[in-house]
Amino acid sequence: MSAIAGPEGTQFRVHSPQADGVTVCLFTGDAERHVPMVRDGDDWAVTVPGNLAGEKYGFRASGIWAPDQKLWFDPAKLLADPGAVEFDRPFVFDAALAQHGIDTAALMPRAIVPGPIAEVPRAPPVFTVGGLIYEIHVRSFTWLHPDIPPEQRGTIAALAHPAIIAHLQKLRVAAVELMPVVAWVDERHLGPLGLTNAWGYNPVAPMALEPRICPGGMAEFAATVAALRAAGIGVILDLVFNHSGESDELGPLLSFRGIDNQAYAHDAAGTLVNDTGCGNTLDFANVAFRTLVLDSLRHFVRFAGVDGFRFDLATIMARGPEFDPAAPIFAEIAADRWLADRVLIAEPWDIGPGGYQLGNFPPHWLEWNDRYRDDVRKFWRGDATIGLLATRMAGSADVFGSCADRPCKSVAFLAAHDGFTLADMLAYNERHNFANGEDGRDGQGENYSWNNGVEGPSDDPAVISRRAAYARAMLGTLFASAGTIMLTAGDEFGRSQNGNNNAYAQDNALTWLDWANRDTELEEHVAVLAAWRAAHFPAKASFPEDGAWQTLDGHAMAPADWDAPAAHGFVWRAPNGARVAIDRNAIEVVVSQPKKALP
Repeated sequence: MSAIAGPEGTQFRVHSPQADGVTVCLFTGDAERHVPMVRDGDDWAVTVPGNLAGEKYGFRASGIWAPDQKLWFDPAKLLADPGAVEFDRPFVFDAALAQHGIDTAALMPRAIVPGPIAEVPRAPPVFTVGGLIYEIHVRSFTWLHPDIPPEQRGTIAALAHPAIIAHLQKLRVAAVELMPVVAWVDERHLGPLGLTNAWGYNPVAPMALEPRICPGGMAEFAATVAALRAAGIGVILDLVFNHSGESDELGPLLSFRGIDNQAYAHDAAGTLVNDTGCGNTLDFANVAFRTLVLDSLRHFVRFAGVDGFRFDLATIMARGPEFDPAAPIFAEIAADRWLADRVLIAEPWDIGPGGYQLGNFPPHWLEWNDRYRDDVRKFWRGDATIGLLATRMAGSADVFGSCADRPCKSVAFLAAHDGFTLADMLAYNERHNFANGEDGRDGQGENYSWNNGVEGPSDDPAVISRRAAYARAMLGTLFASAGTIMLTAGDEFGRSQNGNNNAYAQDNALTWLDWANRDTELEEHVAVLAAWRAAHFPAKASFPEDGAWQTLDGHAMAPADWDAPAAHGFVWRAPNGARVAIDRNAIEVVVSQPKKALP
C-alpha cells in the first residue's frame, strides 16, 4: 500500500526514479490540494498531518516529456496510485487521457486512503491438487440468477449466496477461479462500437478491487472468500501482470506511464515491447515492479485468505527478454511466508519469441494444458488416436513428466473463457464474432470444433441428440482424467455464446448465464460424474502406472492397439476396481464404481 494512515499522520510513497517532482493530490469534492513530495532515493514520500483514512487522492509527476526517450511526464495528468487498494469509481476511457497537456482530474477515479484492514486468520489452502476448478466470470455468472436479490446480482457478494454455494457443492467444486476482479479500463476502440470490456483483462492497479463488481471493497471480498471456504471451496484469483490498460504509445496516461514508465519493457530502440498483443508488456526484470507484484499477492492472502492465483500470459513473468525457467519472481514467491503454500497456476504462453512454455514452469506450479483441450477435441472429432487421448487423460507425461512420485502439473480443460463454449464447440465450425466489431477476425481461428451437420442452433432431433451425446462423452473424459481439472461456469448446463469465441466485450445476454433455461439433464450428468470422481477416482495422479488398460472387448492392450486405425476406445481399471470405458463410435464414456480390487 502506498498510503498508510495513522494517528501521527498519513504517509504517502511512490516509486518514480526519473521524475523531477511528484505531488500528492488530496481531494475534497472536486477541490484539489497539492502537497509536494520529497525524493527518497528512487521514491518520493511525504507525511501529511492527520489521519486521512477515507480521503481521496492521486499523484501528479513532473519531468521530461519525450515519449521517444521513454519519458512521459505530464503534470496535467492526475495519475492513479499503482499501489492503491480502493478507488471511488471505475475507470472510464476518454480520449483526453492520452492527450498531452490536458488536465484529467475530472476524468480519473481517485484512490481512497485505507483505514485499518483486518488480517484473516492464517490457514492453508482449501484446494488440493487433483480437485475441480470452476472458472467464473462474476458478473455474467450471477446477473440472471433468479435466487439472488437484484441489488446483489453481478457482484462478488452474490457468490456467497446459499443458492450459488449449493450449486458449487453439487458439482464437488474444490475451488472457484475468479476472472479479473481488480480495477480495469476499456480499450480505446470499444467506446465507438458501443461496447465495454466485460472480462477485465485490462488492469490499471493490481490491488484495487473493481468497484462495479465489488462495491463493498475488501470487506465484501473477504466475507465472500470466508463463506466459500467454510463450504469447503477455495478461491483462486485470475491476475493480469503481463500488461496494463495504458496500451501502446497512443494509449492513456493512467498510472505507470506517467509515474514510472520503466515498469514497461522496451526494445533497444526504446519501443514498447508487445509480447502480450495488448500494446505493452510489464517488465519483470524491474525490481520495483516485481515488488509491487509480490505486495499484491500478499495483500489478497493476508486480508482475504485466497487459496492462490492463476497468472494470465504467465510466460511474461519469466522474460528478461527471453523466458528463464529460473526467473527471480519464482524464487521470490517460493521464499515468501505468505505465498509459499499458495496454489500457483500458469497460463504458460504469450505471443512473443519463444512464448509457448507449457511444461517449463517450476515443479510446484500447475499449468493450463491446452494440449489436453486440443487433443481431446481432436479425438472425439475423429482426428486423434486413442493413444494420444490416453496420454492426455493420464496427465500428459510427454509434457510434464511422470506423475508417479509427485502431483500432476496438468490443469485439464475442455473449454475456458476464451474460445468456444463446450456447447458451441459442438454446434459451430467457424467463429461468429461480428458483434465484437472487428469483422470476425478476432478470437482463435482453429478450435477443433464440429457442428454435427448444422451450423448453429438446430431443431433436428438427431442433431440435438448427437450434440448431447458428445457433450456427455467429453465431460466424462474430463472427469476421468488425472491431475487437476477445470470447468468453465455454465458448461455443465449447455451455455452458448452463439458461436462467439472471444466474448470479452459482450456484457449482455450473449454471456449472461441463462439459469432459467439451462439443460438440467446435462447438469445432473455432470453432478453424477463429479460424485464418482470424488468417491472412486484415485487421488494419486499416476493411474497409467497403477491401472490396467484393456480393449473394449476386454483384452489387454498391446502396443500396436494404441495407434491402430480401427481402434476407437479403451477401458481403464483402477487398482480399486473403478472403471472408465471410452467408446468413440458409441459417443460414450461410461464410469463405474469399484466392484472388486484388481488382483
